[in-house]
Amino acid sequence: MAYKVDHEYDYLFKIVLIGDSGVGKSNILSRFTRNEFSLESKSTIGVEFATRTLQVEGKTVKAQIWDTAGQERYRAITSAYYRGAVGAFLVYDITKKQSFENVTRWLRELRDHADANIVLMLTGNKCDLKHLRAVSEHDAQAFAEKEGLSFLETSALDAHNVEKAFQSILLDIYHVVSKKALAAQEAEYFVPTKGTAIKVENNASKGTCCSR
Repeated sequence: MAYKVDHEYDYLFKIVLIGDSGVGKSNILSRFTRNEFSLESKSTIGVEFATRTLQVEGKTVKAQIWDTAGQERYRAITSAYYRGAVGAFLVYDITKKQSFENVTRWLRELRDHADANIVLMLTGNKCDLKHLRAVSEHDAQAFAEKEGLSFLETSALDAHNVEKAFQSILLDIYHVVSKKALAAQEAEYFVPTKGTAIKVENNASKGTCCSR
């Protein structure tokens, strides 16, 4: 979902938050969109979303962020919500090693359902609990580099890196969308008009055509 409009905003980007239940996806969403945090937030049932509009390289971008439930029984529901997403946060809890190990499965599911050009960020949440750390920043960074993901550690509790994470992924999405739009414009520009004769030289004798 990367629609361009003329009035309220220039672009609408759909971003999904995925990962195990309890890693803090809902609080990341509420911290970014409403600057709120709740210690008593309950597990998301199905899917919720919120929006926030901000500036990206002089363009007005409306981010539509979807919080997908991490519980196994809702996986069939949430898989449909990958469609149309142009960005995704793969969220784990730095104090729960299993949530990090499960990122591999979430990544596989995401790549099975989402667009090939989706922008992905690995997000280690709850970095305010460094004294309970079970996943090293080095291991997460290495995994991100191997899988071609960007990476940041965040804390929805104290807002550390939450804004930075969203600004970063939105900027990356904007660059991807801009390149695709530019490529489409160039392709349209170079498409010959109806009735245009195209001269094709036969270079076979020179060994420069179809020699592979």
